[in-house]
Amino acid sequence: MKFMVIEAHRSEYPAPITFAKGAPLNIGERYDGEEGWDNWYLCSTTGQQDGWVPGQVIERLGDDQGIALEDYCARELDVEVGDCLVGGRQLNGWVWCRKGSASGWVPLRVLRDK
Repeated sequence: MKFMVIEAHRSEYPAPITFAKGAPLNIGERYDGEEGWDNWYLCSTTGQQDGWVPGQVIERLGDDQGIALEDYCARELDVEVGDCLVGGRQLNGWVWCRKGSASGWVPLRVLRDK
C-alpha cells in the first residue's frame, strides 16, 4: 500500500529495542495515551534499552515475563510532509514503511492513502 505523509514525524528513540524470535522479554507498563495506540508494552531484553513492543509479538509467560514470537525492531522512520512511502504491516496504529532504502514504523495518523 502506498501512503502520502500529511504531518511530519520524528523518532524520540535513537536506540530502538531490537530482538530475535525466542528472546526473553521483561514486560512493563501498557501504553496509555490519547493517540489510541492500544496493545503496546514497554519491554526490555538483555543488551537493549527499554522500548515499546506490540502485544502481538509477545508470548506471555506470566505477568511480567514473556518471549518474542518473532523478530522485531522498534525503529521509527523520520518523515516529512509530502513524502511518499510504501507501507506494509499495520499494528496498533502504526505502519511499517519504506522510504528509499530506509524503513521503520510511522504513526498511521500522519499518513493518507495515496
